[in-house]
Amino acid sequence: MSEITIRKMEIADVDQVMEVERVSFTTPWTTDIFYQEIVDNQYAYYYVIEWNGRIVGYVGTWVVLEDAQVTNIAIMPELRGNKLGEKLFQYMLLQIKLIGATRLSLEVRESNIPAQKLYRKFGLVPGGIRKNYYTDNQEDAIVMWVNIL
Repeated sequence: MSEITIRKMEIADVDQVMEVERVSFTTPWTTDIFYQEIVDNQYAYYYVIEWNGRIVGYVGTWVVLEDAQVTNIAIMPELRGNKLGEKLFQYMLLQIKLIGATRLSLEVRESNIPAQKLYRKFGLVPGGIRKNYYTDNQEDAIVMWVNIL
């Protein structure tokens, strides 16, 4: 990996983020959702990871008081396995701690073992199941969480 930068997502990033979104999810968010998250949601914090000046991934969180929730995280498929997701997740954790979050939770597909392994590296543990959570195939989600101190 060459030049890697992680920074706060800006409005001008949405088109590149949408490229990541479309190739990563079977039911991708729309451009309008990202605009709304960045402009209107006071609880939303989104970050992008750039490789050689190109956005290749992003992560979103909501932080309400001391509770943080990952809304989504994605890395371009051809760059997965290069620890970009790990670097991005670690950066996001640091940022939400600075904001005041002390707990983090997220949902992950039951079948997404690589993501579950990543989250376990950061101390997240399964806390429950959301039945039929994903609308594209009714797959269950594992709720994972961690106290971040």
